[in-house]
Amino acid sequence: MNYIAWQMLTGDKAKYLGLIFAIAFSTFLMSHQVSIFCGLMNRTASQINDVHDASIWVMDAKTQYVDEVKALTDQDLFRIRGVEGVEWAVPLFKGTSRAKGADGKFRGVILMGLDDSSLVGLPRSIRMGDAKALRDPETIAVDETGYRFFFPGEPYAVGRTLDLNDRTLKIVANVNSSAPFVNLPVVYTKYTQSVQLVGRERNQLSFVLARSAKGFSDEEVTKRIAAGTGLKAVTGEAFGWETIWYYIKNTGIPINFGITVVIALVVGTVVAGQTFYLFTVENLKQFGALKAIGVSDWRIVRMILMQAMIVGAVGYGLGIAMTATFFAATADQLDLRGFRMLPEIMVGTAAAVILIVFLASAISVRRVIVLEPAVVFRG
Repeated sequence: MNYIAWQMLTGDKAKYLGLIFAIAFSTFLMSHQVSIFCGLMNRTASQINDVHDASIWVMDAKTQYVDEVKALTDQDLFRIRGVEGVEWAVPLFKGTSRAKGADGKFRGVILMGLDDSSLVGLPRSIRMGDAKALRDPETIAVDETGYRFFFPGEPYAVGRTLDLNDRTLKIVANVNSSAPFVNLPVVYTKYTQSVQLVGRERNQLSFVLARSAKGFSDEEVTKRIAAGTGLKAVTGEAFGWETIWYYIKNTGIPINFGITVVIALVVGTVVAGQTFYLFTVENLKQFGALKAIGVSDWRIVRMILMQAMIVGAVGYGLGIAMTATFFAATADQLDLRGFRMLPEIMVGTAAAVILIVFLASAISVRRVIVLEPAVVFRG
């Protein structure tokens, strides 16, 4: 019976390929758009994810996400250091500036000011140069996006310069930072130097990075800091998720991506369902003949479901292969850094394809079940 079902499925090549194309297109669109959405949301917390040495972030009590900062005072830093359970706490500056190359090209940059002595907050992966050289005056480190923009096609080298706020700074390192939400270059320098490279305000301290002492959990220390200082203290992971959820709740990004995914689901279901139904109608006499020789309705339903699962499996495989090929082909594109297909997305897309296949075959199953065996003797 399985062989007969296979022969019936592949008898009309055009409809068979049409079914596969519908499933493949839906699979590609769903997996691709969900992957882009997840990568985009992960980018919103990129500066948080790049901090590995500190596990606790302290900020103003009303801070909602990492890109909206209300500066703390220097006194806040000392108060945090005095909280029981805090092993150490260091300042972190996050702001924006404008960098200009030797040829006059300029671009806005994300400026990260690191603790002068420990350099906590600098990504661990250094492509070129020496991170310790950032302790020297008038030095900076740039990420790959910044280096390629200001020095396109040139080999990586230390000693090149950029101008920030009318000051010429020497590049001493090139770092592999995570892609930010806004695809701007990221520049790292000492905290005391970073506050001089932006417009002056009375307070400049964006965040305090801290680590809990031995014998204290991060959750316990964050509660102690909040109770002792009135500031907001959360773990880096929790702050990252707060930032992601802020963008999900307060921007139109999820709605736009969600509409695309729903369209892919509906189009896949409608096209596959219509094609599969036409395929079934054209084979009614064959199904009637099977019923006439005593094949049960349940056995015929299994044949139809097997046909649907074959189409779903082939279409899903092609769609996922298309998505994987896209991300592999764009892996070296700086604008698409951080975008990849996660295993969870593959599983979720497979579940959606199963739903499409089930809905597409449901009408055909009903049509065959109510079929009278006598249809084979008509005409």
